[in-house]
Amino acid sequence: MGTSAINGSSGAAGTSANASQQLTGNLNTFLTLLTTQLQNQDPMNPMDSDQFTQQLVEYSQVEQQINTNTNLQTLISLQQGGAGSSAVGYLGKTVTVTNGNAALIDGATSWNYALAATSASTTLTVSNANGQAVYSTTGSTTAGSNAFSWNGQDNNGNQLPDGVYTLSVNATAINGSAVQTAVSSSGVVSEVNLSGSTPELMIGLMAVPLSQVAAVQDPTS
Repeated sequence: MGTSAINGSSGAAGTSANASQQLTGNLNTFLTLLTTQLQNQDPMNPMDSDQFTQQLVEYSQVEQQINTNTNLQTLISLQQGGAGSSAVGYLGKTVTVTNGNAALIDGATSWNYALAATSASTTLTVSNANGQAVYSTTGSTTAGSNAFSWNGQDNNGNQLPDGVYTLSVNATAINGSAVQTAVSSSGVVSEVNLSGSTPELMIGLMAVPLSQVAAVQDPTS
């Protein structure tokens, strides 16, 4: 599956920094305007105390927003760091996903699919990342768990590139009604991608968010 690795970057830090800089800039502009107003007020007709108090309140609100933004960013950073540390623990583990996706690696991949009842006919269709059907075959009609392995070739025998592919199962009962199905796949995590806002587990070229992990086990289990 390749050498385990951790891949990361600053993520959304730049966007947060720009927002903080903009808020700070607004505060500085406000203070400049308030100072100029005080310096140029008519001594015989000074600024109304209620108006001055209102402006000080506005100043305080902006300052609180800056402090809140800074504190929130700190909490987000701590949370992302904790999630990243947790994700690293998945390296070398076998994880299972149930969204129908699987990683084609070196021209081989496999899925498990379950039929809620015995079917009269079952059709298996493999689609690429663009949603285009690239391979179709008949599947098992037996109720329960079934396995399907694919060599990455389309129906014309052309070898397709490694990447993410999706298996869909269409099963029909004897009376013509649809049979409920479920699809899952498993793979070993070879890399943890920390470049986004949330960690992603890499199985070949397939990125799996932590929220999509249905099961975890050691490869030897």
